[in-house]
Amino acid sequence: MEDSEIHVMSEIHLGCPPATMGPFLSRFNFYFPSDHSIGVDKDGDLVLPRRNPFHLTSFTVTIQHCVTSTLPHVGLQVWKAQLLLSDFVLHNMSLLSDVVCLELGAGTGLLGILLARVAKTVFLTDHGDEILSNCVRNVEMNSSLFHPQAVVNVRDLNWMSDWPVEDDSKPYRWSLQDFEQVKSASFIFAADVIYSDDLTIALFSMLKRVMSLGCDKVLYLGLEKRYNFSLDDLNVVANGYACFRRHIKEDGPCDKSFVGKRIDVKQIPQYTKDYDRGEDIELWEIKYVR
Repeated sequence: MEDSEIHVMSEIHLGCPPATMGPFLSRFNFYFPSDHSIGVDKDGDLVLPRRNPFHLTSFTVTIQHCVTSTLPHVGLQVWKAQLLLSDFVLHNMSLLSDVVCLELGAGTGLLGILLARVAKTVFLTDHGDEILSNCVRNVEMNSSLFHPQAVVNVRDLNWMSDWPVEDDSKPYRWSLQDFEQVKSASFIFAADVIYSDDLTIALFSMLKRVMSLGCDKVLYLGLEKRYNFSLDDLNVVANGYACFRRHIKEDGPCDKSFVGKRIDVKQIPQYTKDYDRGEDIELWEIKYVR
């Protein structure tokens, strides 16, 4: 059976009716302290605040998604690392106030909806009309949660294409103004995008092009190691993970390279109770040294 015919299911959706066909609505409840005071150290890295158990604020995000999907359409589901990255964003809201943010592999748009609560401009990118139209639907359903001046743009971005993307007449196309705004983006986010070597290589190729232009950018990437038996290696491997690690240097800056460090996820409170983090989930802070 071809990969494009295999159906997969996120464990986030295990409580959904198994026979559900087509879109399904889930509500994600978030609880977090109303006061987020954060800082940075002398190297410009985040100093994560301690959690205050008092003065909690809550809100609900409604997401339309599929219960299962084929591998090319996994963006129609919500995945575990997206919820981890959502916790991280909620934990660092003051850092994101009034900035431009870019998300790669936005899928259902859950993370971008949270970003739009404080960011000035959010670009949600993915590839394929079905995924993008579903993302737009979720953005529209949750627009009441946004910062009053927030602008959310849903755009098609194929990691194997050029950057800037060549002008075309397709839906979700980019404008010249979009490209200029992405140059000024301070933060890039990506979750659950590491699951094949080919896509991982394409991802870092696109990141290099995007992060080489405009202001310095920081990528926050959440991933879950998914283990499968490999006939090539005759062993159990985490698809895409070794390829991801080969792209990252952890031992100091080096010209034209990605430098990253793992963030201790135990220091990030869990603001939604809708998932179990487990032991195979990771969050990375990555910079590109030009």
